[in-house]
Amino acid sequence: MKAQFKYAFKTGLTFRGEVFAVIFAIDAVFIILGSLGLLPYAAKVTAVSLGGVAIAVMLVFDIISDIAVIRRMFSVPEAYLYALTPSPRRKIILASVIVTAILDIVTMAVVITAEVWLSFILAGVDIWSNAWVTSTNGPGFLYGFWYGLLLVSGYLLIMMIILFCITAKKSILYKFPASGLLAFLVACGCIYVISLLQLVLFPFGAFDRYGLFITMTLGENALPFYALLTLLEAAGLFVITSKLMERKINL
Repeated sequence: MKAQFKYAFKTGLTFRGEVFAVIFAIDAVFIILGSLGLLPYAAKVTAVSLGGVAIAVMLVFDIISDIAVIRRMFSVPEAYLYALTPSPRRKIILASVIVTAILDIVTMAVVITAEVWLSFILAGVDIWSNAWVTSTNGPGFLYGFWYGLLLVSGYLLIMMIILFCITAKKSILYKFPASGLLAFLVACGCIYVISLLQLVLFPFGAFDRYGLFITMTLGENALPFYALLTLLEAAGLFVITSKLMERKINL
């Protein structure tokens, strides 16, 4: 398992590593100089503009790196190594998904935080003296925890939907004509089923139906259950995808 994390991490850094390092260094310089009051107004505006561009650039390279991590499981020659190794497929999927989640969330959190910080500097707000500290024993910390869990669970769910559809195409649909279209229909069906599973939260909200579509309005008390449900959905897709990958994969 340690080796799976190692190779997934190396692949995940292939494209985004150097880009993130450059963005981090530039943002750090602007933040330090801005916090010390050494930047003129024009430089502050430039810093905020570059920070916004950095978010878009980082997002693009995160997506490219995620594609590289996924491709190595299904494309030759790397996929041959996974097909021949005695390691269970679930370990490969688990390592790949966890590594991509960590790298994506950390890199985007850093560049977005830097942009917000630069915006405070441009607005003349002293972020240190105006920073708010929430007690770890208060409700604010719990809401923050559940929102964080929901963010991570939602990301993992999206990744598992993608991996499930690719695996289905490579394992059980590749013999059929228009397997790509079938995989797309599988993705649509998977998303629809997942949306229907949200109905288990009916005690915590209100639902309205519009034909095949249902809208849901939830209160704050449903946040923990929503986060846990999303995590369970991702876990369910993980189990199904692992079972499919244990079957014959067409490379």
